[in-house]
Amino acid sequence: MNNLKAILLMGVLSVILIAIGGAVGGPRGATIFLLISLAMNFFGYFYSDKMAIAMTGSQPISEQEAPELYDIIRKLTRRAGLPMPKVYITPSQQPNAFATGRNPQHAAVAVTEGLLYLCDRDELEGVLAHELAHIANRDILVSTIAATFAGAITWIANVVQWGAMFGGFRGDDEEGGGIGALLLAIIAPIAATIVQLAISRSREFGADELGARIAGTPDGLANALLKLERAAHHIPMQVNPAASHMFITNPLSAQSVAKLFSTHPPIEERVRRLRQMRF
Repeated sequence: MNNLKAILLMGVLSVILIAIGGAVGGPRGATIFLLISLAMNFFGYFYSDKMAIAMTGSQPISEQEAPELYDIIRKLTRRAGLPMPKVYITPSQQPNAFATGRNPQHAAVAVTEGLLYLCDRDELEGVLAHELAHIANRDILVSTIAATFAGAITWIANVVQWGAMFGGFRGDDEEGGGIGALLLAIIAPIAATIVQLAISRSREFGADELGARIAGTPDGLANALLKLERAAHHIPMQVNPAASHMFITNPLSAQSVAKLFSTHPPIEERVRRLRQMRF
């Protein structure tokens, strides 16, 4: 099912890219952006994990540098029947984490510096089990492709907006008018965000449930989610908004615009469901 979602997602986001190309440069622009979307589909599938890691500024961390982190992940992967993922550290004091990759054999888990500082072992196990659940559920390909495409669409739309403002896209009707390009450049990031919303909310509940079972208890994850939610309102995180849906809690929740396009279900609802779980 998630493989089908990934194919549909790549199709929808490719259409958005081609529409931008058509608005900017007419049929010629649409053709160019079609070629760009095909290239992005290829690189998005095979190298999406590297793109996501780059978008968040994460760096690899060795077992010698973080022995407890590796110990927890190794224990949880055995329980979940998963291969050991690559491990990264994200340079942010906001406590958070995400998983990426196209399948369990090519997966990576990244945690922020703040997560290691704020959470105790049980809470850290809960968070990491949640991320491993995303890998087990094969959510990571869909979310990583969404981040890659949404980031590209947002960047291209910003270029088009600035170009239209300074007269860089003054063409005739056949080549795409500046007003149409500007309007589409404004709409495109919103469309990409809506696609992100469609794939993110329900999968978080699924990862919470499976993560609690992998950890052996829902308490660590529930307590961690409450801590992470509070911290996100006080500790900013410099991250590309296109990658925000990959994190266990919304890293942009302190920003008012994030509430309008939240890619995560309410923490209160997630915690309530976890507290009701029985083993």
